Amino acid sequence: MRQFSSHPTEVFASLWRHRELIRASAKREVLGRYRGSVMGIFWSFLNPLLMLLVYTFVFSEIFKSRWNAASDSKTEFAMVLFAGLIAFNLFAECVNRAPGLILSNVNYVKKVVFPLEILPCVALAAALFHALISLGVWMLAYIVLFGLPQPTALYLPLVVLPFLLFIMGVSWALASLGVFLRDISQFIGLLVMAMMFLSPIFYPASALSEHYRFILYLNPLTPAIEEMRAVLYWGHAPDFGMLAVYWLATAVIAWLGFVWFQKTRKGFADVL
Repeated sequence: MRQFSSHPTEVFASLWRHRELIRASAKREVLGRYRGSVMGIFWSFLNPLLMLLVYTFVFSEIFKSRWNAASDSKTEFAMVLFAGLIAFNLFAECVNRAPGLILSNVNYVKKVVFPLEILPCVALAAALFHALISLGVWMLAYIVLFGLPQPTALYLPLVVLPFLLFIMGVSWALASLGVFLRDISQFIGLLVMAMMFLSPIFYPASALSEHYRFILYLNPLTPAIEEMRAVLYWGHAPDFGMLAVYWLATAVIAWLGFVWFQKTRKGFADVL
């Protein structure tokens, strides 16, 4: 029986080795999503804008939410909210799909030569495309409303890359679990919804009592969302101490997810 390496270097070696296949598959997935629709890929611009308008209206007008007690600006609330939603939507799109990745590509399981480990990477690449479009819309709005972007936006890759590692680790684990536990997709849908409201997306972390604030910081989405806002909107440099810990933690999560996937993939064919 073929052995699949789970060495830490294999995580990146495999992605690099199959980079052209990942690129082509991600491109096919993005274009396939809008094939046959009248507006085509324009939906990737329209969807985040419509969601932003709905959330902004509900939370700023109905619930009277404000990001800063000293400011009554709905524009500020919309921009801060949108920045958080970009990070969350990237996570949610990948994680919600992960349990069904192998199940929806059964024909690849029987092919020994096909690198199954790239399927979560393809899903991430497609989700990242939509996240980059949303980020472009955010940047354009910031330029129109406030002028040139904050110079601290250059720190954004330092914040996003460990977040991508975290998403990959979770996606590898869930893609494998989805083969053996079909109910996992239902559970993940509920968990992602809970994580949305337990993340500082619609409210600042300071809105919670100190007695409960630790719950917010147990959520792995919180550091990415908070630091993303800091560098994009508030003009603050990231917390490098926290970021170093986040890099280390997400690298370990990515490797553990990859190890689990590689160790369990030999049983995919038997179950499917």
